[in-house]
Amino acid sequence: MFSLDDLEAARRQVHAVFPGTHQYAWPLLAARTGAEVWVKHENQTPTGAFKVRGGLIHAERLARERLAPNGLISATRGNHGQSLAFAGARHGLPVTIVVPEGNSAEKNAAMAALGATLIEHGADFDAARVHAMALAERDGLYFAPSFHRDLVLGVATWAHELFTAAGTLDALYVPIGLGSGICGAILARDLMGLRTEIVGVQSAHADAYARSVAAGHPVEIASADTKADGLAVRIPNAQALDIIRAGASRIVTVSDDEVARAVRIYWTDTHNLAEGAGAAALAALLREGERQRGRRVGVALSGGNIDLALFRDWVSRAD
Repeated sequence: MFSLDDLEAARRQVHAVFPGTHQYAWPLLAARTGAEVWVKHENQTPTGAFKVRGGLIHAERLARERLAPNGLISATRGNHGQSLAFAGARHGLPVTIVVPEGNSAEKNAAMAALGATLIEHGADFDAARVHAMALAERDGLYFAPSFHRDLVLGVATWAHELFTAAGTLDALYVPIGLGSGICGAILARDLMGLRTEIVGVQSAHADAYARSVAAGHPVEIASADTKADGLAVRIPNAQALDIIRAGASRIVTVSDDEVARAVRIYWTDTHNLAEGAGAAALAALLREGERQRGRRVGVALSGGNIDLALFRDWVSRAD
C-alpha cells in the first residue's frame, strides 16, 4: 500500500496539525494482567479518536488534486465523520455525513460543530453508506470511503509512534471496525521490520471479520447489534480482510459486558475515558491475561467518544 518513506512523511504531516498522542505503561493494568501494558492514547487526538489521522491525509490530497470540487460525502457512526469534518474544514472542503437513524446524539453534535452537514438514514452503518454513495452520484460529491489507502496510511502513524516510543512489544491488540486501524498497525509493523504479534478485536455481536477469516472469504452478517458502535460493521472490506488474514495472528471477540468492564477499568486505573471500541482491545487482553503474562503488550485506546448516558450505565455496574 505504501513505503516506510510514505509512512514517515505522513507522520510529519499529521504532526504539523497535532503532536501525536502519548503512550504509557500503566502500573495498575500491569497488576491486573501480569503483563507490561502500554496504552496508545488515541483518545487524545483533536477529535478524540485515531481516525483524524487518516482524514488529514485524505483531505489534503483531495484538495491538492482538486478531486472534490463540490465537496465530499461519507457515512459513519461518528469518528470517521468527525475526522473528515475536521480535516475538510482545514482545506475548505464542504463535508456531508450520513449517519444511521438513532445514532449517537453526542457524536452527531460533534460532527455538526466541526462544520459537517448531517443526514440521518437507515438502520445501521451499512445502510447509511449505501445512501451516501447514492447521494454522491446524484449531487456530484466525492464519496469518501471508510477504508482507503490514504486513511490506512494516516492511521498507521499511531502505530509508528507507539513502536518508536515503546520499544519492542511482544503483542499489540487492535480493535476492528472496517479495518483501517488494524491494517495500519500491521503495515507499520512490517515496514519497520518488527515481529510484534498483532491481535484483532471484534465485538461478539458484530463478528464479520472473525467469520470471514475463518471462512477464507468475506462473510456478510445479518446484524451488528453492539453498543460499541465503532465496531458495528456487518460487511467486511475485501482489501482489509486480505491484510488482516496475512498479518494478524488471530481475532478475539468480546461481549458488550466485557467492553463495559474495560471502560470501567480504564476509568479507575488510568482515569481515561474510553468509548466501546476504544476499550475493546483492553477487554481482549483481560480475556487472554494468562497468555500474555510476563510479556510487553500494547493496547490501542482508539477513541474516547462515548455518550454520557452509556458511560454512566457501564461504569455504574459492579464487576
